[in-house]
Amino acid sequence: MQQPQERIKVGLFGIGLDVYWGQFDGLLPRLEGYQKQIAERIAACGVEVVDVGMVDSPFKARDAGDKLRSAGVECVFLFVSTYALSSTVLPVAQAVGVPIVVLNIQPVKAIDYAAFNAMGDRGKMTGEWLAHCQACSAPEIASVFNRAGIDYHLVTGYLNGEETWREVDEWVQAARVKAAIRENRLGVLGHYYCGMLDVYTDLTLQSAVFGTHIELLEMCELHALRQEASEDQVQDKLREFAVAFAVSPECSEAELRRAARTSCALDALVAAHGLGSMAYYYEGSPGNEYEDIVTSVIAGNSLLTARHVPVAGECEVKNAQAMKIMDTLGVGGSFSEFYLMDYEDDVVLLGHDGPAHFAIAEGRVGLVPLPLFHGKPGQGLSIQMTVKHGPVTLLSVVERAGKVSLLVAEGESVQGPVMQIGNTNSRYRFSIGAKAFTNAWCKAGPAHHCAIGVGHVAGAIGKLAALLCVECEVVC
Repeated sequence: MQQPQERIKVGLFGIGLDVYWGQFDGLLPRLEGYQKQIAERIAACGVEVVDVGMVDSPFKARDAGDKLRSAGVECVFLFVSTYALSSTVLPVAQAVGVPIVVLNIQPVKAIDYAAFNAMGDRGKMTGEWLAHCQACSAPEIASVFNRAGIDYHLVTGYLNGEETWREVDEWVQAARVKAAIRENRLGVLGHYYCGMLDVYTDLTLQSAVFGTHIELLEMCELHALRQEASEDQVQDKLREFAVAFAVSPECSEAELRRAARTSCALDALVAAHGLGSMAYYYEGSPGNEYEDIVTSVIAGNSLLTARHVPVAGECEVKNAQAMKIMDTLGVGGSFSEFYLMDYEDDVVLLGHDGPAHFAIAEGRVGLVPLPLFHGKPGQGLSIQMTVKHGPVTLLSVVERAGKVSLLVAEGESVQGPVMQIGNTNSRYRFSIGAKAFTNAWCKAGPAHHCAIGVGHVAGAIGKLAALLCVECEVVC
């Protein structure tokens, strides 16, 4: 399910004190061995690790910082191998100018005190202790970074600790998402749903926070591409529909062809502008050709979403960003809004009439006809889908008072009856209960849309917020 993309680079350097190497035989290669294990574990997360080795003096610090900066790393992991002077750390952090993740990771869960105290030789005992004293430098480094205004984060644990590597993996995921969103080109097709004030957004602010390029698209271009679609292309698309969707027998040949031709045009539009996500909405006058297009986009936009080009309806740019984040994390990102509360089962139903994400569907995604699109003009084909039962995460990109923040909740998609109205539609249960969840989520100030992904990924999203220097609120 993970979106294919170029491997990003992350930096790694270890710190120690050069005076120790002559005093304690074998200490340096032992610590370098730990650093090698860390480099291999980070690389297993699917990134290129730029390891500049052990920095044990201010002279080496300058050189390490220059190498990491020129490598263009997204973030830097700092392995505290033993006690080290903060003067060997600050120059590196100042030079690279990217967030530092301090790995306060000792080799074992706890030292073997009996074996240690039985060594007898206090010199050797000191050397053994120094191989385990990573925590000694952690407060010194934090103090200096605080005073210098350096952006840093801590991972504290031990080398084979499951929690340790869960945290490291989340930092790697966050760095990967930050790079993907920064390089993304988000298309805006049409205009906002008139009067939907919560959906309106500051495009400049979105670009400033995420680095995303916003490409404003024209309906006339989509219309021209639709006119150019050949009969062979339409037939290929109809065959794709038959494979991708569970096509209802109620779908007329005319509606399927209309949706297939529009899907061909959407593919061409995305290719022409190099888009990685899109937000859209349009109405047009009754009988207008643009209305004919916009009432036939759902199938094609669902296919785009499945190909890692998430599409949000009602021109919800903020939610297109949220969907892209979830898709890059490899957990889906289906376009949703609150549908209703079920107080008997203590669940909230969420769904939408817009695009679905095939990768997180419980069973096949249905393609069905709708006699009307509620609150919108026309009629056409829509999708029917339930999100996979199991753990889920909800994400909203929130904009208020000139700032962007991330809003997250973890819950569970559960079995039970849903409305078969030709929409995405799922039942969600939250640890704090449906009522408390709804109150807390609404008070945080999101628009009425959100992106839903499978699995619990609030940890990675929180770390992404830290890398972006924005706030992240976790409801549950």
